[in-house]
Amino acid sequence: MNPEIQSGPNVPWENIVRFVRQLSHDLRNDLNAAELQTAYIGELTGDDAELKEEIRRLREMISKLAVTLQELSTALSQAKPVAIPYRITDFVEDFRAKLEKDFLTEREMVKWEIQTGDAMFEVDPQLLQQVWFEIFRNAFEHDRGTGSILAAAKIDNDRFVFALHEPKNGFELSTEKWGHEPLGKVRHGHYGLGLHRARIILEVHGGELRAQYDAGVSQLITTITLPVSRAEK
Repeated sequence: MNPEIQSGPNVPWENIVRFVRQLSHDLRNDLNAAELQTAYIGELTGDDAELKEEIRRLREMISKLAVTLQELSTALSQAKPVAIPYRITDFVEDFRAKLEKDFLTEREMVKWEIQTGDAMFEVDPQLLQQVWFEIFRNAFEHDRGTGSILAAAKIDNDRFVFALHEPKNGFELSTEKWGHEPLGKVRHGHYGLGLHRARIILEVHGGELRAQYDAGVSQLITTITLPVSRAEK
């Protein structure tokens, strides 16, 4: 067998992104039409409560699928930050408050050590929060070991350094290309794009994403670094 045929075509990543975004757009158009049709059917059902409830559930399913497609398009879109000056401590505390609101059970797992003083950076806070949510969501969902998750932030040589220490029962993945291999691990509702998107967002901010597994303490350590713009006097 020809090895080139066996391995399949070598499609550029840009072509894959363009295809998925166009497919998502087309499917969302069809879903919008289906949602309008269910609304019209609902108006024809009269007083049949059971049928109305089934139509409501159908509309919820259509809406959920449309949201999934929108999130997929966002994950593949270019990161175009609108940067503003932001005190690093405020950013961390704002994110922490949102995290604890969205993850009511998991928030008790995290211990925070924040030592950033009055340092500032220039970032797009909404884009950057996507990065933090991705690494925390992964920590909560994937093979977590016993013990607390440590979130530590500090300033080191004019760089903001954030490290997330996750206890792991076992870890066999390579961290050499962390965030550089989109679509590497696909499962229901997850498409292997989160870390890739996080890395892209950090890089357009002049930052970096790294990970390493410390077998001695059974921890995966994910590190984010970003440039510090200035310190407020």
